Amino acid sequence: MCGILAVLGCSDDSRSKRVRVLELSRRLKHRGPDWSGIYQHGGFFLAHQRLAIIDPASGDQPLFDEDKVIVVTVNGEIYNHEELRKRLSNHEFRTGSDCDVIAHLYEEYGEDFVDMLDGMFSFVLLDTHDNSFIVARDAIGITSLYIGWGLDGSVWISSEMKGLNDDCEHFESFPPGHIYSSKEGGFRRWYNHPWYSEAIPSTPYDPMVLRKAFEDAVIKRLMTDVPFGVLLSGGLDSSLVAAVTARHLAGTRAAKQWGAQLHSFCVGLEGSPDLKAGKEVADYLGTVHHEFHFTVQDGIDAIEDVIYHIETYDVTTIRASTPMFLMSRKIKALGVKMVLSGEGSDEIFGGYLYFHKAPNKEEFHRETCHKIKALHQYDCLRANKATSAWGLEARVPFLDKQFINVAMDIDPEWKMIKPDLGRIEKWVLRKAFDDEQNPYLPKHILYRQKEQFSDGVGYSWIDGLKAHAAQHVTDKMMLNAKHIFPHNTPITKEAYYYRMIFERFFPQNSASLTVPGGASVACSTAKALEWDAEWSNNPDPSGRAALGVHVSAYDPISSSIPLGNVSSKIVNKKPRMVELNPPSLTITT
Repeated sequence: MCGILAVLGCSDDSRSKRVRVLELSRRLKHRGPDWSGIYQHGGFFLAHQRLAIIDPASGDQPLFDEDKVIVVTVNGEIYNHEELRKRLSNHEFRTGSDCDVIAHLYEEYGEDFVDMLDGMFSFVLLDTHDNSFIVARDAIGITSLYIGWGLDGSVWISSEMKGLNDDCEHFESFPPGHIYSSKEGGFRRWYNHPWYSEAIPSTPYDPMVLRKAFEDAVIKRLMTDVPFGVLLSGGLDSSLVAAVTARHLAGTRAAKQWGAQLHSFCVGLEGSPDLKAGKEVADYLGTVHHEFHFTVQDGIDAIEDVIYHIETYDVTTIRASTPMFLMSRKIKALGVKMVLSGEGSDEIFGGYLYFHKAPNKEEFHRETCHKIKALHQYDCLRANKATSAWGLEARVPFLDKQFINVAMDIDPEWKMIKPDLGRIEKWVLRKAFDDEQNPYLPKHILYRQKEQFSDGVGYSWIDGLKAHAAQHVTDKMMLNAKHIFPHNTPITKEAYYYRMIFERFFPQNSASLTVPGGASVACSTAKALEWDAEWSNNPDPSGRAALGVHVSAYDPISSSIPLGNVSSKIVNKKPRMVELNPPSLTITT
């Protein structure tokens, strides 16, 4: 990931303003340690901190059209750039960067070209003909982006909040799937697939169509000129990403440059289930596997850095971001600059365990839509910023635009969890990769039920965080919490502790408003409470409550339960504590 910062229409075009923009841009240097650039045109400034993944030698930014009239600063990857270059054969390209197509697309198609881009991206484009500009963010919000406004009427754009919080009168998260046009003076949504309106689809489930769509999503993300790997926790989602990557790596440009043996990475406390499961999958796939261990104290020591980089006080996001933050530093130390990760699958397929309680397919589908729309505030924010903190890029094939369109067009009746038919959560995804002749994964891994976060990364992680917070937050402080933090009032000592740190880094009211609901909302989703009132008795934001769908006695690695009917066996077992809120359910997904 790169870091972009733009000040657009500023009344001050002095040398001192340019110096200030450079100073603010340097706050994003962790996102792009490879090079930096800035362009000024009067009161318009476009700055860039580069993480070089494609064309490291010549792809520095900002980028221009042939006449240097159109200027662009971009964060992200455009996976279909070679196809777009062919459509723009009458244009001259200055670099081999995948982002070089954006300025030329604007020349050809005006502001309506954004839906032609296949990738994860956020960018600012300035047309110096008339000083008009557009800003756009990818469909789901995989790349982070914020927008702010100055008292002089200027518009500010930054990959992270820390680039805006000292200089803007007001700032907020830039909405995914939207474009901001100076000509129109506001936002419009460019991503308009039918699922976004929450219409109930009726397309029959075809496992081979779903499989091909996901394989295509993974393959296009092997576009790289630098060393890369996969995050592998041993759960279904990360295991499928690794399996498809390993299967299709040979023959790609990446394999020719860096070798055909895939590298995989996993993090956990000593002896954690994720470490055990990750190694088993790695051994099956034949990857070069790297395990990273951390202690509870290591995690606690990193909390302040995590909150500074992740820019949230949401409890479950911080819990999940910390191990990923620590792992990313280790991965970067190995010389790796890009990883594939498994975020998004649970939102698309209803993988969270409370989906067992969905009363009908309409409710099921609408809840998956809500979850996908919120990803930029939770899992995407975590994956993007925890890795970018160390100059590492995370690519997420489950959030591929074409794959989401295919998956969300499936009649949700097929996604419903039906124990009597042997369908556990994410059954349609599991079935799509259940290949008897040429297995992607062993059956017990393919049908492994979702692990709660605290079990996955290590049994003592969450309890250690709670104990640490209890040492720093008194009962008296909690009594006054609603007066100190009237917006998103923390309801636990852990939430209060994180909020104190966040407010120290980001004291502006705009900053606190960027976090959607904080601990009180993260405690559980409204739908989960509606479907099962049992959740309302639980104050913990991770949703540690007995749901009756997960079993402590079920060991997916050693179980002898017939896998064809696994769901009907496990749902009647002894219930155990499970995670509810999406951001904290896995580290590497």
